[in-house]
Amino acid sequence: MKNDLQKIIDESIKLEQNIAATYLFFKENFKEDESFWWKLVVEEKHHAALIRSAKMYFDPVEQFPARLLATTLEELTSTNETFESYLKKFRESTPTREEAFNLALVYESSAGEIHFQNFMMKNSNAEIDKVFQQLNGDDVNHFKRIKAYMLEHDIKVKEPAD
Repeated sequence: MKNDLQKIIDESIKLEQNIAATYLFFKENFKEDESFWWKLVVEEKHHAALIRSAKMYFDPVEQFPARLLATTLEELTSTNETFESYLKKFRESTPTREEAFNLALVYESSAGEIHFQNFMMKNSNAEIDKVFQQLNGDDVNHFKRIKAYMLEHDIKVKEPAD
């Protein structure tokens, strides 16, 4: 159990880092949206740092807020592999601005991101949950922010498949 949770934690950190790397690529390639992407990069890196800090300071089985993470290692590993392959492909052939934004919606609706989002938005009586929510602050609901930005800037939204 402890070993499985450790792996899930590591994959969750990797997921946040992969998303941040992709958003950084978008920041560098879509200058008209540079500040938007940069804010998301910083927030994704912050998410990774929160999970990394929890890993360092809390016992994985007894104290770590497991609800913060996706439930299966396989799901996270598969998502990370997919996101890494996208980034590699982008470096060979930059996506269009519309493709970049729509892919960001897919990223933000991935298993790991949904768990993180739900945890941060949930009312909880657990003290550890409250600490994480306060540390995360306003870094919530990237999906809605990305979609709102797209609509405001006339970028066609393609809803991600479930």
